[in-house]
Amino acid sequence: MKQLELLYDGSSKQLYATENPEQIIIRFKDDTTAFYNIKCAKIENKGKMNCAISSMILDYLASKGVKTHFVEQVDENSQLCRVVRHIPIEVIVRNVIAGSMAKRLGIEEGRVPNNKIYDLCLRSDELSDPLINDHHAVALGLATYEELGEMYAASERINTLLTDLYAKAGIRLVDFKIEFGRTASGELVLADELTPDTCRIWDMATGERMDKDRFRRDLGRVREAYEEVANRLKSALNK
Repeated sequence: MKQLELLYDGSSKQLYATENPEQIIIRFKDDTTAFYNIKCAKIENKGKMNCAISSMILDYLASKGVKTHFVEQVDENSQLCRVVRHIPIEVIVRNVIAGSMAKRLGIEEGRVPNNKIYDLCLRSDELSDPLINDHHAVALGLATYEELGEMYAASERINTLLTDLYAKAGIRLVDFKIEFGRTASGELVLADELTPDTCRIWDMATGERMDKDRFRRDLGRVREAYEEVANRLKSALNK
């Protein structure tokens, strides 16, 4: 598939048009940002690792019946994906309390709740992605209650599959965030990456963080952590 003009240049990905108006190329960058671009850096091979990790996971989810925008990986840093109309809502699934939720509610990180927690955020850099609820989403015309129900059901299925896959790799899935979109035919699909940039993942044996928190919290060895995740997932999928 031939890569044409640049459509979007984000903090971690670029989107390119292709000869097929229903498909785009997503290119993962080595750029890394945190705190809404306050903290920025380039991490060698991060784009390559994120592309490999997300491609493996999206292909695995598709094999289990989850509908996604992913078509195929086209080179070390790029994926071919379907064009979708994004729903500007981020679904956050929390298996373990960590990050912003722990800070916001004054709860120690690492607590495992009795239930799975689902948060919604409005996708808006200007507003710093504020938390919203179902009624806000409907009132703002972002989604219907029926669409939200579909998104929750898909998120639950994705969480179950990812938790099992990561466990086989000796990794604990703490939380993750995803977005959905509609294809030209109106089908709801997962339309996002699933990488250490968008998931919190901890080593099951040591509790060591293997995700973007290593960059946010100046823990070092970010590239090595991402490479370890990619290698472990590859081994888990080949078992």
